[in-house]
Parts: sequence; C-alpha cells; structure tokens
Amino acid sequence: MAKEQPVILGSSAECVDELIRRVGKNITLGLPLGLGKPVRFVNALYQRAREDSSIQLHIVTALSLTAPGGSSSLEKRFMGPFSERLYGRIPDLEYARDVIRHKLPDNVTVSEFFFKAGSFLHNDTQQRNYVCTNYTHAVRDLLATGVNVVAQMVAPPTEPSQEGYFSLSCNPDLTLDLIPLLRKQEQSGTAIAIVGETNQHLPYMGNDAAVEQGSFDIVLEDSGSDYPLFSAPQMAVSPEDHLIGFYASALLKDGGTLQVGIGSLGAALVHSAILRHQDNDHWKKVFDHLKVAERFPVVNEYGGTDTFTEGLYGCSEMMVDGFIYLLEAGVLTREVFGHAGLQELINRGELTHGVSLDTLDVLRRKKLIDSPLRSRDVDWLRRYGIFHQEVEFKGGRLRIGEQSLDPDLDIQDARQAIESLALGERLAGGIVMHGGFYVGPEQFYQRLRDLSPENRRRICMTSVNYINHLYDHAFGNQRLKVAQRVHSRFVNSAMMYTLNGAAVSDGLDDGRVVSGVGGQYNFVAMAHELPGARSILTLRSTRKSHGKTLSNIVFSYGHCTIPRHLRDIVITEYGIADLRGQSDEQVYLRLIRIADSRFQQDLLKQAQKAGKVDSAFRLPPEWCNNTPEAIQAAIRAAGDQDVFPPFPFGRDFTDEELRLGKALKTLKAATATRRGKLATLWRAAKAKDDQGRYQSLLERMSLDKPRGLKARLDQRLVIHGLNLTDTPDKGKSTA
Repeated sequence: MAKEQPVILGSSAECVDELIRRVGKNITLGLPLGLGKPVRFVNALYQRAREDSSIQLHIVTALSLTAPGGSSSLEKRFMGPFSERLYGRIPDLEYARDVIRHKLPDNVTVSEFFFKAGSFLHNDTQQRNYVCTNYTHAVRDLLATGVNVVAQMVAPPTEPSQEGYFSLSCNPDLTLDLIPLLRKQEQSGTAIAIVGETNQHLPYMGNDAAVEQGSFDIVLEDSGSDYPLFSAPQMAVSPEDHLIGFYASALLKDGGTLQVGIGSLGAALVHSAILRHQDNDHWKKVFDHLKVAERFPVVNEYGGTDTFTEGLYGCSEMMVDGFIYLLEAGVLTREVFGHAGLQELINRGELTHGVSLDTLDVLRRKKLIDSPLRSRDVDWLRRYGIFHQEVEFKGGRLRIGEQSLDPDLDIQDARQAIESLALGERLAGGIVMHGGFYVGPEQFYQRLRDLSPENRRRICMTSVNYINHLYDHAFGNQRLKVAQRVHSRFVNSAMMYTLNGAAVSDGLDDGRVVSGVGGQYNFVAMAHELPGARSILTLRSTRKSHGKTLSNIVFSYGHCTIPRHLRDIVITEYGIADLRGQSDEQVYLRLIRIADSRFQQDLLKQAQKAGKVDSAFRLPPEWCNNTPEAIQAAIRAAGDQDVFPPFPFGRDFTDEELRLGKALKTLKAATATRRGKLATLWRAAKAKDDQGRYQSLLERMSLDKPRGLKARLDQRLVIHGLNLTDTPDKGKSTA
C-alpha cells in the first residue's frame, strides 16, 4: 500500500540521520542481490557504524559485487588497468571490501545467501554467517533475521507517463514481496524504513517493476553523484562450452519456454540457439556430424532442429544479457498474457494474436465475456487490445467519441459497427520475458536503456516467487503459470554430477559453500511438475586442480544440491544423458557415456563393484571417443572457425589483454604443484625478449623497465608464458 510521499534528501549522510531517527541504532538491513545495492547510502551507513560502535548493523544480502583485483603480483598487474577501466568511476562497496580483508568492525555482521562463486571458500567468518535458503524462501528468511530496513537503487522516471513512480528495474525479485510485508509489521508498531537511491544510469523498466514513489520512506536523490552500473565482463566461451550449449539448443522446442543461468555455458546456449535460427545450415552440419538424433533420441521428442517460427518465451530468475540477444535475433518472440483462459485459448490455437469478430465469438463461447457486453467486459477487452483504448461503457452502450454502439453481439448491425469502430488490430499486453533480476556487461545495460517502447513493454521484471514457484499465493495462480510455461526448458549449471543422479552445484563435501543454491532447486522441481517441461543441468566433463585433470562426473560425493530423485537431463560436451524415469543401471551407464574417456573405465569399475552395473558390461567402442580431439573435430564440422567464436557477444578485454590472460592462465596451471613451480621458475629465468616482440605487452604489465628482483622475475615469467602460448593468430586468443 502506498504511503505519503517519501522524504527526499540530497546527501547520503542526511539519509543516514533520517534512518536512525526513524528506526534507531539497531539496524538489520536487507539489500538486493547483485546490482541493485544503493552504494552511496550503504557506504554512508557503514561508515557511520564504523565510527559509532553503539550502532548494531546486520547486513543481509546476496552477491556483493566488487571489482576484481587479483591475488598474485602478476594478477594484480594484469587486473589493475582492466579494473580501473571498467570500475574506476564506480564507488567500492566498502563493507564488501572489508569482508574480503577480514576488517569488519565488531558491531557489523554481513550474512549472504549467495556468494560470488568461490569467493569465500577461505573466509571462515562468511562461511559461518552464510544463510542457506532457496531463492523463493529468501523473503521469509530475511524477515526471520529481523530485517527492519530495506534499501535499493531505483531508476527515476524518464518520461511524463512515469511521473510518480520509481522503477525497481534490476531487482524487483524480493523487494516486491518485502515492501507489503514490512508495511504490515509497521502497522503492528515495528519501526521500519524503506530507502531508495535514484540512479539515472539504471534502465527504467515498467510493468511490475514500476512502484509508486510513496512506497519509499527515504529517497537519496543526487544526480550529480550518480555512478555507472557495476558490469560483469563477458567470459570467454571455450570449444567445450560451445558443444554443451549446442546440445542444449537441440532440446529447445519451438513455441516453448526458456530459463538459463549466467556464465559461459549460458552464453554458449544462447549463441547456438541464435545459430539454429539464423544460420540453420551451419547448425545442422554440426547436428549431423555429432549424430545427435541417433545417439540421443530425447531430442526427437523434446527438442527440434528447425528455426523458431513460433519463438520462445523467457521466464528466468536472472535475465541474462543473452535474452536481449535472443530478442534482437527474433528468437524471443512468443508472447504470454496475464489471463489463464486467454492464454489457454492461444495455446490451443483457438485464438490468434490478430483481432476480429471471431475473437469476440470465441471469448463469448468460452464464457470469458458476456453478451450484451458489460462494463467489466469492456475493461477486459481494452486491457488486451481487443478493443481500442478509446472505447468506453456508459449508460449501457459502447461509446467511442461521439459514436454510441449497441453492445449486443447477437445483433448483426451491432456486430458490424463494433467491427469497424471498436476492434483493435492485435492482442496487446503480451510479455516475452519475465525476469527477477539482472546483472551483466555494460553493453547489456545500454541495450536496455535503448529498448524501443514496444520491446520495453514486452519485458516484465517481477517477483522471483512469480517466476520460480508454481504455487505461490501472492503472485498469480498455478493455472496461469502452467498455461504460460509450455515446453519449459530450465537450463542451469552444476560443478559435479554423481553416477547415482545427484547434482553438486553450490558447495563442497567439507561443508564449505562455493556459491549458493539460489533458484536451482526451484527450477528443477518445477520441471517435474509442469507438463512437457525438462530440467537440463550442464557441466564440463573435467576440471583442472593442482595440475591434474579430474572428472566432474564422479562415482559419489559427500554433498549434493539436487537430490537423485529429481534427476532429469544432464549435458556435457560429449552429449546428453536423459535420466528421467530410468533404472539405476541406466542412469549410471548414461552418465558414464558422456564422461571424458580418460575416466570412463574407472567409473564403470566402481559402478560394477557397487553392483549397480552388470559385471559383464563392457564399454562400447562408440562411447570411447570422448576426447578433446573429438571436440575440435566437432567445432570444425561447422565448416568455419568463426561459427563458434570465443566471444560471441563482444568482449571487454583488449587484444593485448587476451594474449596476456592466456599466458598468465598457462603459467598458473604450470605452477599448480611445487615441482611445476620450480620447473617454471627455472625456465623463466632463462627467458628473454631480445627482439622486442613483447614490448607493448610488457608495458601493459608495467614490466618494460622492471625495478627490483621481484619485478625482474615477473618480467621473465611473463615472457616465458608468452613464449608458451603466443600464436600468429593473436586476435583470436582467449583469456
């Protein structure tokens, strides 16, 4: 419920003063996940708590974003200029920096329910303060911590029709649910405050994300100190990633629904989906080379190989930048509507998006409208564009300007008048994308700012409970969601997968948290509830650890994120394992089939020893070609190396940085063991650049004129790394 207009202040210090006046010095502050944190206000509040130990500040949030800095001296030299270029104008989130440095004061606690992957593996305090929760339970658990303040960055209005509103833009995910619940607590006598910080760089998103300005108590409004949005750089997409994305793209059903996560695996899927739509011949070359239909028949029932004539609808807790590329490519075009009966008629083909008298007849036959039409019918018909906005219902008649029409659909003259004067041309209010939050590269934010009014209306940022849950009471009903989410494909990534069908996505077997469950469980569970839906978990078949190659498909593991009874589809770069409804023996074998061939025999022996696979079973020869060489052959099958580029959607790294990044990555792998470190240092000590080939690269690392022993050694290491990795095709190197 909207309140009176907020207190609008021009400085963060004044906002902190007003906050303490309202709620006192015991503050449990809820902040949005990721991008939407109001940095100026939070920094001022945190600084006040550092100066005044009588303030008890508990910050409850997720994914606190900080500019990358690097750990080793070489990484710091590499990341320094890059971070300055991307983040130099963005103020640091000071509490997050102090968390990393282990310098939080005793009166401040920070609890997160989702970490940046791997960022706090060695931070005992944050491991202890971590709150494990499903995304759909985050609001409940925030309230359980005693949250009495919510603060968020918001987009101010940019045109007259938006006056009186702020946009939650990047983070309506939890705030839409939190605001009314906090207002209820306020009515019961609890002192609460809802704080907004405007930022003109934040794209204004309408629909559910637009909230009345009176929803806030305090607003920091100082356009002169507005800062650019924190961006997540584009990550390189490896050949292995591309193959995983390719297999996933073959499981997309035209006319279906897509959810996809962040990272290179998500980017690979988006790229292959666009390739399938815009360059179907190249896509089918790879499909045929891999014999996908023959080897993995699940694609014949649940997927497709043709272009997306009906299009896809996006329904994803995170609106990754890939959804905008899908929109621009003509793939994200299937519109859904906010009425279950209307959506079901469209799904069955009884209604099209074009409007005619037949539309009215179908709606009447299905008892969605009456005849003669009533006031509520006219309002409903206007809402969905079936009637023009100018049509009104007054005195039992349809009014269009000076025209007055009979609303009886059984009278031929009335029907003709309605057809010529009242009907719209096509359905309105359709949504192609429901998202809960977003974060991405700067070019993504610019694309959102540049959206046409039509496409902006077709994107609805909303509550995560609407997106991730079929059964919530506050946002929409189950029937509507089922009608919208036909042929759903929920695509998420895992770190490891066990042969019995459990996914490991968020933590280690010693209890340490890598990231968090987020919404993964919600989407996996929803895939088992929705008719025709599938959960797809993607993972690379191997990883490097301490200089060794290890399998990500393992016999067993002491932690799981998704239990074995929710097993569904798993994809590696070597294919698709359809596990739903299969016997344990088939689950074990299908996963072994898509494992790296260096580990298949050992996995099979463990499965046979456990009695899960017949002891007489032998690996078929066609299973045993799961090698890096086979990946390269599949990429070449497209006939053009640019079909699967390392950066399909642009990059933030310069050519020089890509070359340096590749060299540093090679050095890091080579020095992962003590023996490797000694050997690398020995070889680097003899490395030279007498011909000056790497002069500009050494200048980029501030190592062209090294001073001191450490700098000279760093210079030799960089030269050695470049000698190992540099190729004539420098522009296509990957970081």
